[in-house]
Amino acid sequence: MTLDGTLLLEEIAQAKEHLRLQYDELFPALSNDHPGTFPPELYTWKQFLWACELWYSNSMKIMFSDGNLRMCLIPIAGFLNHSTFAHVVNYGKVDSVTNTLRFPLSRPCSKGEQCFLSYGNFSSSHLLTFYGFLPRLENPYDVIPLDIDIVMDEDFEEGGFTPGWTSHMVRGTWFSKNHGIFHYGLPFPLLDHMRRAQCASLKTIALTPENLEIELEILGDLCLTFEAMMESLGDADNDEQVNAGWDIKLAVEFKDLQRRIVSSVVKSCKAGCELLEFELQKCIS
Repeated sequence: MTLDGTLLLEEIAQAKEHLRLQYDELFPALSNDHPGTFPPELYTWKQFLWACELWYSNSMKIMFSDGNLRMCLIPIAGFLNHSTFAHVVNYGKVDSVTNTLRFPLSRPCSKGEQCFLSYGNFSSSHLLTFYGFLPRLENPYDVIPLDIDIVMDEDFEEGGFTPGWTSHMVRGTWFSKNHGIFHYGLPFPLLDHMRRAQCASLKTIALTPENLEIELEILGDLCLTFEAMMESLGDADNDEQVNAGWDIKLAVEFKDLQRRIVSSVVKSCKAGCELLEFELQKCIS
């Protein structure tokens, strides 16, 4: 299967199972009790799945003037495509004076240009699952979750990481502006957690032989983890897209993106090891 080795495959299977359970709770019970309202030939599993896909891919969260947040289908707005560099970003609240929903431009949109709407800060896996597409531009919200337990504390604030991030995830290291020693283009919470696991008494990070050796162990462990992840993703198969349907092509594109993210982490870990070994040589010479 095209998505083998990715978490997305399990997420899609769970989502479909959830919908199936919902359907089985409603039908055929509703059709048996109210056949005129819920005729069985219309309320099939296929039709239910189609309606759910329509709802998930087109509904928007709207704040009404009474303060209640509701999911709605908005005429016209549903035609606007998503972009990570959208024209319309701030929307979703009904104007209490005019009782209208406005979509103000956050940047100019020329005549004849496609106007893009931001669906939210979603990863490509979320957009693929619920909307059926992948962003054309780089998506800074593309992350790969890691199965690492962590206790968040106030010390994390010193790292200046993206709000909402934990050590449970990484993204492509090409987004990072700091690939220097003790950073390596990797998220601070992840590194901080690994350091605490290696040395619970570690309070400060300094260029000492002991700290450098700890860093080498951390990057070595991370490198092994992501090399194993890269192996589970398998090699890219360009022949798979030949005569393939749109869904297979999207799955192949997503898996290539996962490989790119994992590969960037492996390369950053190896580059970080080279930096550390150089500094360690300076310390002991």
